[in-house]
Amino acid sequence: MTGKLKREVGFSGLIFASLGGIIGSGWLFGPLNAAQIAGPLSIGSWIIGAVTILLLGLTYAEVGPLFPRAGAAAHIANVVHGSLLGKIWAWLLFMFYIAIAPVEVVAVLTYANNYIPGLLQGNTGLLSSWGLIAAVLLLGVMFLLNFLGIRRVAMVFSGLGWWKLAIPVLTIIVLVSQSYHPENLHILHWTSSFHGMFVAVASSGIVFSYLGFRQAIELGGEAKNPGRHIPAAVIGAIVVGAIIYVGLQWAFLVAMPPDQVTQGWQKLNFPGLFGPFAAIATLLGIGWLAVLIYADALISPGGTALVYATSAARAVVANGEVKAGPSFFTKISPTGVPWVGVIVAYVIGCVYFLPFPSWQKLVGFITTISVITYGIGPIVLLQLRRAVPDLKRPFRLWGAQVIAPLAFILSSLVAYWGGFQALTYIFAVLFGVLIIYGIVALIRGKSSDMSGFYHISWIFPYFIGLWLLSYFGPKVLGGTGDIPFFWSMLLVAVLALISMVWALKVTVPDGQVTDYFAAMKEEGIGL
Repeated sequence: MTGKLKREVGFSGLIFASLGGIIGSGWLFGPLNAAQIAGPLSIGSWIIGAVTILLLGLTYAEVGPLFPRAGAAAHIANVVHGSLLGKIWAWLLFMFYIAIAPVEVVAVLTYANNYIPGLLQGNTGLLSSWGLIAAVLLLGVMFLLNFLGIRRVAMVFSGLGWWKLAIPVLTIIVLVSQSYHPENLHILHWTSSFHGMFVAVASSGIVFSYLGFRQAIELGGEAKNPGRHIPAAVIGAIVVGAIIYVGLQWAFLVAMPPDQVTQGWQKLNFPGLFGPFAAIATLLGIGWLAVLIYADALISPGGTALVYATSAARAVVANGEVKAGPSFFTKISPTGVPWVGVIVAYVIGCVYFLPFPSWQKLVGFITTISVITYGIGPIVLLQLRRAVPDLKRPFRLWGAQVIAPLAFILSSLVAYWGGFQALTYIFAVLFGVLIIYGIVALIRGKSSDMSGFYHISWIFPYFIGLWLLSYFGPKVLGGTGDIPFFWSMLLVAVLALISMVWALKVTVPDGQVTDYFAAMKEEGIGL
């Protein structure tokens, strides 16, 4: 029997853990991408993203601490809709974690293109042939360091929280003090910018940036006072992160020399475009700030890539442990290295570079898969309220009957804003996995295997509906343009509500949920 987690983490530890996750490579590129998509209304994009993640974060502030174990997201899906959904969510997490290290590698190379020319294809932001080779090699180094067990380097990089916060704040202050042009905020095309304000939430790195909020929840089992500190840390980190990001977006817009935006934000083009903040600092003659930003563009993404290379290997192992993937995924060397996980994560990580050869494209994919994965939280919250109303909860969300549906609607909208291409890749993999599971269930002929499909029946209209709405949706999202932008958003909201009601109708029996938590208590797993 394992002992309970030690409660040693205070409020400051929780909020800085989440802030460290929120202020990552997103600040290096997000403001540029958002400005090109939405112009000055990109400030609104950061606010919409913050509200979306805040509502999702609040649902996980209640649900997360109830599952203080590795692979919690898969277990959260498993307890409400059975092992089959747990396996599907394990694959989603598998795809999510493996994608993080590649996106951080692309971030390093994109900024590096400013002093090592040839890594990108002209002004496209896409990796060139040499860039792809460099990405594969650099990603290999990240995984090799983990394979050799050299993890202290990652801890040093990820522990520089003060640096990660100080450089963006310093950038805001210095840029605005040296170049302030508020007239830039009036350069916009209302229709395209207004549509772009929503599209930018998913495709420019905004939600991707805020996803670091989950660090406080993952430390929930070790919090001194989880009932007070977890929700306060989640809310505090997202609010502080939003203030910093809105400040960065505002600084980017008003510090830009007016002669650079004469053709509008969508056609923004200046030397060093794909290292935007360093390039602006150079344009304004602030060389020392440019050097600091270039250093941060190596330290922050590089450290995150090292950390997530380890997480990706562990995600492969977890995939095998919950029987979502082959059993050989769980193989570990005598020295404790998950060598199969390292190899699988590296190979699949390299594959990600092919359909998503830029930071923005990878981020759009990661955002879509993450909001789909975390979107189950509101459903689980409402089901647990019904199935185990007397279960001790470190934090109980006020107004859950309203907040949970809103959170699910917003997460569905963000997945939709991610675009047709990202949804197609994700759903193709998931339905491929489902077909394999279905064939296995038919061959086995076990009624228990087939009953699992009843409990997940809600995901078929939900996933297919999202994909069809994306296909027939606006051209800006990769669709045919048959359904106008805001009508399509309304239809997504209706689809989300119907899917949520359906999901709550086909959950596992309440008694099974009670037995699950009783078993966790017997194993000594709990708060």
